[in-house]
Amino acid sequence: MREFSTVDLLRDLTTVTDAVAREPVAITQQGTRRFVLMTIEDFRRLTGGNPRKAYRVDNTPPELAGLLVAGLDRIIDAQDDG
Repeated sequence: MREFSTVDLLRDLTTVTDAVAREPVAITQQGTRRFVLMTIEDFRRLTGGNPRKAYRVDNTPPELAGLLVAGLDRIIDAQDDG
């Protein structure tokens, strides 16, 4: 996944949005990944068109499960470092 800083986003929106058209990109603040920018099509695919849809563990779409696991890993790693 490509990364751009918030400064990059403000200075060169065209380059960032061109990259987003190909794949989601991470937006960093002070060197830390804080946001993901993606196309609306990618967002709809991940959410099934409903950003508030709830899933049981056994029926979570693999793409969403991967995002959840990555987020939990970041939280655990941050707690271990702190």
